[in-house]
Amino acid sequence: MQTGEELKSDTQINKRYARQTALPVIGLKGQERLLSTTLLIIGCGALGSVQAELAARAGIGRIIIADRDIPEIHNLQRQTLFDERDVLDRIPKAEAAVRRLRAINSEIVVEPVITDVTRENILDLVAQADIVLDGTDNFETRYLINDACVSKGKPWVYGGTLGTRGLVLSVRPGAGPCLRCVFPDPPSSGPHPTCETDGVLNTAVMIAASLQVNMAFKTLLCEETAVDYLWRFDLWQSEVKHSLISRDQNCVCCGLRNFEYLNAARGASSIVFCGRNGVQITPDHPVISDLKQLAEKLSVVGTVSSNGLVLECIVDHRRLVIFPDGRVLVLGTTDPSEARSLAARILGI
Repeated sequence: MQTGEELKSDTQINKRYARQTALPVIGLKGQERLLSTTLLIIGCGALGSVQAELAARAGIGRIIIADRDIPEIHNLQRQTLFDERDVLDRIPKAEAAVRRLRAINSEIVVEPVITDVTRENILDLVAQADIVLDGTDNFETRYLINDACVSKGKPWVYGGTLGTRGLVLSVRPGAGPCLRCVFPDPPSSGPHPTCETDGVLNTAVMIAASLQVNMAFKTLLCEETAVDYLWRFDLWQSEVKHSLISRDQNCVCCGLRNFEYLNAARGASSIVFCGRNGVQITPDHPVISDLKQLAEKLSVVGTVSSNGLVLECIVDHRRLVIFPDGRVLVLGTTDPSEARSLAARILGI
């Protein structure tokens, strides 16, 4: 394998990245900047796997992939780094992704971090990165990323897809709005639509992830001219909109620097029951759910029953007991990470 100095030589750069360095907006100097960048991708599902492949092919010099999950067969419709063998072998997504990326580009450093990203470890992860990409599937982790990146002064790019729609926002701490300037609080109407219940078009994922990576390139290469747009699109309706967003000086996060999710003042909690094979997940504020409506949505992903007081859904050999105040018991596991992952995937909490 070639040394780092050899890889950064003009000759080596021109061979692999010739079509990229030919772009006036990148050039040789820009490519060298990309090669010296450390990128952290949090979540390697639909968005994260596309982000990681684009970043590796473009020559981001070091990519850290943090993910808590393993591939499943339904992931293959949109999660481009995985195949049927990964599903059969039950290889953690972070590890499977890294193996694939090293085969794509052996000249960069790619590191798997197989973990649930929480307030206990996120600052250490963010501190290593020059920029962070959101590949997560739940509101709580995104607000936690926002807290951590604003706290550390690290740029990050938010992204989300559902159905045929997508939403992308670049966050440049100190220079533009943060996530809570735009969305001060997460949706407050109980369990939220997810890709599990409402579906997702793989082309919507590709567009959102590509926009995220493009925004990361612009932030790295021309931050002084970067513009703070919130992008929205609906591919089925052929709609693409972008709005110029201003920073809120009174924002609880970037204005007042009150990091509620990082400091545990906000965010769902999980409790492992002593002597019982289950984990309770409690949202950060009480919610009232329409259990009948929720039962109809969950019927497409599992076996659902209700006694009018609580709703039960059996999925992936786990039993979820959902209360009207938003609490969820995940029975069949004592692993908080697995329980949170399942609740996020099924209920969006």
